[in-house]
Amino acid sequence: MILINLLPHREAARKRRREGFFIALGAAVVAGLLVAGAVYLWFAAQIADQQDRNAVLQKEITKLDAQIKEVANLQAEIAALRARQQAVEDLQADRNLPVHLLTELSTQLPDGVYLSSLKQANEVVTITGVAQSNERVSEFLRNLAYNSKWLTRPELVEIVAGSVNLGPKDARRVANFSMRVRLLRASEAAKAASAAAAASAVGGASAAKAATVPASAASAPSKT
Repeated sequence: MILINLLPHREAARKRRREGFFIALGAAVVAGLLVAGAVYLWFAAQIADQQDRNAVLQKEITKLDAQIKEVANLQAEIAALRARQQAVEDLQADRNLPVHLLTELSTQLPDGVYLSSLKQANEVVTITGVAQSNERVSEFLRNLAYNSKWLTRPELVEIVAGSVNLGPKDARRVANFSMRVRLLRASEAAKAASAAAAASAVGGASAAKAATVPASAASAPSKT
């Protein structure tokens, strides 16, 4: 018996191919959605993990900031305590400054010079007095500039010629002077003394070295 297919086979084949295409397309869409969902979940998990790490780090940073503030406050308190301690030490060291001032003035005062008044403002001392001549005033200035370890930077303010009556018929010419000098604090005097000692040690070593060179040269045998 002969079977004859009267259905449009081409239309059926086309329909089957169309259905297979849509099925494959749907499967591809589903697979893509699954992959995209998996990737999204993985990134979401990574982001959440990183956010947790950031939260931990932020918490630690907050703790460190608080500790840094505490350290800064402690350093400020230590600096304030050191400043107070230094102020107390300076006051204790400077309480003998009037004694040093009077001692230096009596030591450096040359003959023929008489002081009439002393005025001190902070570290500046104003001295007024009478001298037999201008040369005596110059000698007094030199003594204060080079020989005193507590007084420095003497400055002549004025010098005026005057006269002193020693008797009814005896009048002598004198020089009325006024000068300023700076009184060193105890710490400054100690630093100046240390610098002078170091300079003298360096100078002594240089002089000794210069003296040994000719001696060694003289002891060397001469070549003929």
